[in-house]
Amino acid sequence: MNKKKLIWQLPFLILLIVGTVLIIRQQRAIPYQTNSGMVFGTVYNITYECDSDLHQAIKAELQKVDNSLSPFNDHSIISAINENKDVVPDEMFLTVYNLAMEISRETSGAFDITVAPLVNAWGFGFKNGIQPNRHQVDSLRRLIGYEKVALKDGRIVKQAPDIMLDCSAIAKGFGSDVVAHFLQQRGVKNFMVEIGGEIVTSGVNPQRLPWKIGVTKPTDDTLSVRGEIQSVLNVTDLAMATSGNYRNFYYKGGKKYAHTIDPKTGYPVQHSLLSATVLAKDCATADAYATSFMVLGIDGAKKVLERHPELMVYFIYADANGQNAVWCSPSLKDKIVE
Repeated sequence: MNKKKLIWQLPFLILLIVGTVLIIRQQRAIPYQTNSGMVFGTVYNITYECDSDLHQAIKAELQKVDNSLSPFNDHSIISAINENKDVVPDEMFLTVYNLAMEISRETSGAFDITVAPLVNAWGFGFKNGIQPNRHQVDSLRRLIGYEKVALKDGRIVKQAPDIMLDCSAIAKGFGSDVVAHFLQQRGVKNFMVEIGGEIVTSGVNPQRLPWKIGVTKPTDDTLSVRGEIQSVLNVTDLAMATSGNYRNFYYKGGKKYAHTIDPKTGYPVQHSLLSATVLAKDCATADAYATSFMVLGIDGAKKVLERHPELMVYFIYADANGQNAVWCSPSLKDKIVE
């Protein structure tokens, strides 16, 4: 009886094995495409498994983000808002704006899309060796504060016409999300999208292995020659963003500080955190929180993480001896490859 049953099942077993082999061969036969270019003033690199090159369609998606959120695009939605024109924000702008406001509230203003004038003033100051004085900082601070902007009747309302919005600290992450969503809609299951270091991954890489991403070591390599890796993380079906002025530091009292401006004080932060890497379900969220944590420092970031255990972080900071040290959330430890 058992022998007859086995003979009856044998064709189905053979069919199952043959079908599995054919599926595996088909998967291996689909090539990986690689697209690169410039967007938002930075470089993007996209690798995805697909039998056709989708670069033109991907560029069209990125152009939509640029048309909505780029302050360097004279015809973008955000430029029109900054010029106080009567404009109805599109869906992309509203998505990013609402997320930015939410994270600003969650971080007590450490993330703030109105801070750009201060960042620019200090950035140029560090570059030219002439730092802004107290009067200049106080003058700019009058225009800083996410609470000074609101969405009313479908339009952005600013408390003062000189307030400027800049989504640079979240737009690259959002752009990565947009491309990832586009690829998923096209049925692409294996991909990595990277825009200026902000990354979204899905499935496996061309070697059929999980995607592995390096975390750059903060160094004084101002020419970006060495690009040393601090650690490698297994980042699959996740988004990852890193914030930190890797090669831009200032020294005070013999200690090293990153050029990160606190929106509340108007001055560079003075804590030990040199870079913050955040893993989350979407890259816009990871991007914004990475920026926030650079403002808050490790202690402040830990308080936020208590409320948001879904976030995984990898912090590089300067210890008491000025050497690089690492702190990461417990949930991230099993993702450290080396």
